[in-house]
Amino acid sequence: MPKKVTPTENTVNCEYKSSIFAMLFRDKTKLLELYNAISSTEFTDPDLLKVVTLENAIYMGLKNDLSFIVLEIRLYLYEHQSTPNPNMPLRDLLYVADEFSDLTKDMNLYGSRKIRIPAPHFFIFYNGEEERPDRDVLKLSDLYYEKEEDPSLELKAIALNINKGHNPELMETCQTLREYAEYTDRVRQYAKEMPLEEAVERAITECIREGILEDFLKKNRAEAMKVSIYEYDAQKHIEMEKKDSYQAGRNDGYQAGREDGYQAGKDDGYQTGKDDGRTEMLRQVIRTMLTNGKTVSQIAADLGMDEKSVDDLSGKS
Repeated sequence: MPKKVTPTENTVNCEYKSSIFAMLFRDKTKLLELYNAISSTEFTDPDLLKVVTLENAIYMGLKNDLSFIVLEIRLYLYEHQSTPNPNMPLRDLLYVADEFSDLTKDMNLYGSRKIRIPAPHFFIFYNGEEERPDRDVLKLSDLYYEKEEDPSLELKAIALNINKGHNPELMETCQTLREYAEYTDRVRQYAKEMPLEEAVERAITECIREGILEDFLKKNRAEAMKVSIYEYDAQKHIEMEKKDSYQAGRNDGYQAGREDGYQAGKDDGYQTGKDDGRTEMLRQVIRTMLTNGKTVSQIAADLGMDEKSVDDLSGKS
């Protein structure tokens, strides 16, 4: 079985795929603060939360950001996203299957007595640059080939926009989340004016001076610096690869069509070029994601493709 991650107040597990969000809320006191804000509760004892985040999910090597049980009756899976991902309900289904497998490993699932399990709840915290509503509900059934009025299997994940200026009531209730939004907004704004490393350094220095995530940034300055640069730079790099590859392919295809000499050939060449451009765009994006440490299975899930297609485009076959 996968190992569980047990957060401590003074230790941050800064892994390759970590994020500032996950680093912050692995502190159970801050996690309880966020839970209270989301659930409109006023619990004060962090030990009411039993953290069950799996170190490695069984399927596709995916890892959920934060999972915890409240009062033994509810299971919450929190996921941070900087890029909108319509496949999150499916990923959450795979996560929760792993969680339940771990929680029930010593129970008799074949017996006549009913097994009790905590009711799962799924939240996505989004802070990317693409404009998104304050609150959205993503459904597993939206991914089905055919729409069903009453699907036998449904999973709903609530997506919350946690960018600065969004969800003001939530931000007012959870100070840590509000300060996190301020920090990420400063990194984003400063990165438009100066090199990324300087932008992150400036944001960290200012936030410490102004009491924004002060204790966290003081204790984890080096880790926060590295993770912030990775988060921002990887996202920008992938977006630029998409745009550059698509435009190059489109231009090449259009030129090939013109050289044919006939209108039909021109049109066919242009369309071929557009198709080739999309293919080249995907190829470059996939190679970039592989370079950044993602597996073929993870890339297939992120891009909504089958693994064979991803493997073919990667050039690894």
